[in-house]
Amino acid sequence: MKTQKVWFITGASRGFGLEIARAALAADDQVVATVRSNPAQLATTLHNHANLHVVSMAVTQEDQVQEAVKQAVARFGRIDVLANNAGFGMVGATEEFTDAEVRKQYDTNVFGLLNVTRAVLPYLRQQKSGHIINISSLFGYDAVPGWGLYGSTKFAVEGISKGLAVELAPLGIHVTAVAPGLFSTDFLSTESYVAAKTIIDDYQETVGQMRSGADALHGNQPGDPKKFAQVILQLTTTENPPLHLPAGNDAVKFYRSSAAKMAQDIEAWLPVATSTDHDRSIAA
Repeated sequence: MKTQKVWFITGASRGFGLEIARAALAADDQVVATVRSNPAQLATTLHNHANLHVVSMAVTQEDQVQEAVKQAVARFGRIDVLANNAGFGMVGATEEFTDAEVRKQYDTNVFGLLNVTRAVLPYLRQQKSGHIINISSLFGYDAVPGWGLYGSTKFAVEGISKGLAVELAPLGIHVTAVAPGLFSTDFLSTESYVAAKTIIDDYQETVGQMRSGADALHGNQPGDPKKFAQVILQLTTTENPPLHLPAGNDAVKFYRSSAAKMAQDIEAWLPVATSTDHDRSIAA
């Protein structure tokens, strides 16, 4: 017999968050879906489902996060799955972005994720169960010109997930970082990512292609968001879920390419890499 789960999903107004919410409700689970604004619109989109509770919350506002989590537990009694999905992209050369722009990116994609995780963990620890699913990106495996700073936030998500996993495993709490490739969401629409306001001509041959290419690719991405949502549901019913999961052939390719390049560098420089220990013998 299936056990009904309670989901807490951030960034649920569209894209992956919306599809995960739909899939969880279709599976007869209970869903707390968070949005930055207009919760009534999301409730209508999801047909005011009896198992749905929509909360207005910005992941960057810790007081709002704490209140939303309290509402979730008050409504459904527990939280079983935290889906840290909220985030946005930005395209431009690293040098082109201002300090304020970079901090806004990290505030949402990294510190916002941490805000929500900290708020939910006391309840998961009390239960001695739960699953944290952090949405990363193929850009968290390898770098692409123009997406380096966005990718760095997803590298951070991968690292945070590793740390959480070793800390929480003894408490019965699973952690999975899911790195989707390019899916036909609105992530590449001009309303969903930020472009650097400053443009430096020297980056035209690299970053310039990404500035024009993102719009051209929008609508032609290979991944199906509904299938992605089903993968997320499958993770929550698996006894031993993975810590890392690329989603999409492109994401798998990025992972393999990055791992191969790193291994090649280390092997090529192995004598140097292993030359730094003290020159002293260890007493028998």
